[in-house]
Amino acid sequence: MLPNKNLDTFFNPNSDRDYTIHIRIPEFTCLCPKTGQPDFATLFLDYVPDQRCLELKSLKLYLWSYRNEGAFHEAVTNQILNELVQACAPRFMRLRAEFNVRGGIYTTVVVEHLNAGWKPPLSVTLP
Repeated sequence: MLPNKNLDTFFNPNSDRDYTIHIRIPEFTCLCPKTGQPDFATLFLDYVPDQRCLELKSLKLYLWSYRNEGAFHEAVTNQILNELVQACAPRFMRLRAEFNVRGGIYTTVVVEHLNAGWKPPLSVTLP
């Protein structure tokens, strides 16, 4: 099992319904492009699939492929979202990257994708 940029998907078994998939990735690592030191983050991926869902093992290997790449937090978060959207064309996707402290500063980057024409379902409030 080696890291790679291939993202596998599978047919959404409930594509007629809006539902959200929440994925927490606590061990994301890339390198600081200035110093070469490792940057660690927890990624939070939320998406509403359309016809395709992300296969988790390939997602793990895909994210692992960033371990030896230099990237600014803002750039890598946007790149990952773009590539995930390209792979599965979700109705909605949000990626939140919470980077660990470096030099006394925590960084959180949030990026979103919304399919044109898709509207989230109304929220139901129960007593």
